[in-house]
Amino acid sequence: MPVLTAGNTVYTHPVAKVMISIPDKLLERLDLRAKEVGESRSGFLQHLVEREVNADEQRRREELNRLWDEVRIEVPADRPDLLDVVQLIREDRESH
Repeated sequence: MPVLTAGNTVYTHPVAKVMISIPDKLLERLDLRAKEVGESRSGFLQHLVEREVNADEQRRREELNRLWDEVRIEVPADRPDLLDVVQLIREDRESH
């Protein structure tokens, strides 16, 4: 059940409170920006963190997909022998 706290901030359980250190000038900028978008400091920070974490996860997925595309082997229907990984490694070693 949501809990209404001082400042009309609504929390749903479980919510952790975190103490962090931020330089005064950056905190002023943070508060100004949060006010401009109509959010509390806490809500604004939460959204920033969520966006950054999601963006990082997306970058990692894209990198994994890119790497997967580099190693993916297209196997023609008439060459099922290409699925023999051991044979592919053997042929690669012998070609050098």
